[in-house]
Formats: sequence, C-alpha cells, structure tokens
Amino acid sequence: MAKDMMQLQEARQKLEQLKGKKDRIEDDIFHLKCDIQLKKSNIMETEKALEIVKTVGLKTQQTLQFHISDTVSAALESVFPEPYQFGVEFIQRRNKTECDLSFVRGGEAMNPLEASGGGAVDVASFALRIASWTMQSPRSRSILFLDEPFRYLSEGLLPLAGQMVKRISDQLDLQIIMVTHSEALMEHADRTFTVTQRKGISKVF
Repeated sequence: MAKDMMQLQEARQKLEQLKGKKDRIEDDIFHLKCDIQLKKSNIMETEKALEIVKTVGLKTQQTLQFHISDTVSAALESVFPEPYQFGVEFIQRRNKTECDLSFVRGGEAMNPLEASGGGAVDVASFALRIASWTMQSPRSRSILFLDEPFRYLSEGLLPLAGQMVKRISDQLDLQIIMVTHSEALMEHADRTFTVTQRKGISKVF
C-alpha cells in the first residue's frame, strides 16, 4: 500500500513537471507567433516603402529624361539646320541604374561620338551643363565658365551658337564667362576683354 502511494506521488510530480513544461512550450509558441507576425508586418511595410521609392525613382527618371532631352534637343535645333534629337534612356545594368545618351535621327539612336562631327557634341555638352545647373536645388552661383567652347563647330554655325548662348544667359540670368578666339562668339557678348601675353606676363585690355 505504501509502495502504491509512493508511485502515485511520483506520477503526480512527473505530471506536474510535464504540465509546467507544456505551459513553457505554449508560452514560447505564443511569443514566436507574435514575433513572426511582427516580422511579417515589417516585411509588408518595407515592401510598401520600396514600392514607393521605386515609383518616385521612376518619376524622377522620367522628369530628368524629359528635361535633359528637351534642353539638349532645343540647343541642337537652334544651331543646326538638320539637327539630331537628343535621347536619354535609363537602363538597369549590374543592379545599378545607368544613363545612356544618344543622338537620334529617323528613329535610330546613335553614339554621339560616332554619329557626327565634334561640333554637335560641343553643343550637346554645353546644353548638358545648362540642364545640370538648372536641376540643382539649391542652385550654385549663377556663373558658368567656358574655355574655348564650340571649338569643333564650323565657322558658319558659330554665330547661331553665340545667339543661343546669349539667349540662355538672358533667360536664366546666368553670367557666362567665356575664353575664346572666335570673333563670331564675341559679337554676342555683353563685354569683351583682350588678353595678351609677353614674356610670360598677361595683360588685359
């Protein structure tokens, strides 16, 4: 009889231990479920945030694309009788967004360095600097320095380039300081200075 009572007591203790273990396991499961639910919620919020960033990024790319393309194309149209259109395309490469620039004519995109002479590239490079400056927020000082711009542009087109630079300077209230040997460009300047050098000493007139 005493032996049976002892066995019963041991069984009860073991049962209580198992109940305690069961309660701890259930408590762990509850906390794990809460943690999983929180992580799922965080993942959903992160996915929503990434989608917003992606949408904003695409809209920003489109804005940049139109602004750059329109600015450079307008500059080319103001100088050349049969101008190229300027193409801008954002492409994903190696998990990075890269920007391809091209000259477009007849629906065909061409590498600017291979599509034409250096004159068109000169004009496009100048317009790209203008487009870049206008997109700054806040903008840097309204001064642009140009060293021998349009050096590869044919002589007959230089007056049109000078008109374009003057028009941009006036419209954007942008002071352009230019170093040039071109009389055609100087004709459109508000002020000109002649620089001479003798024995290593420069003089400005």
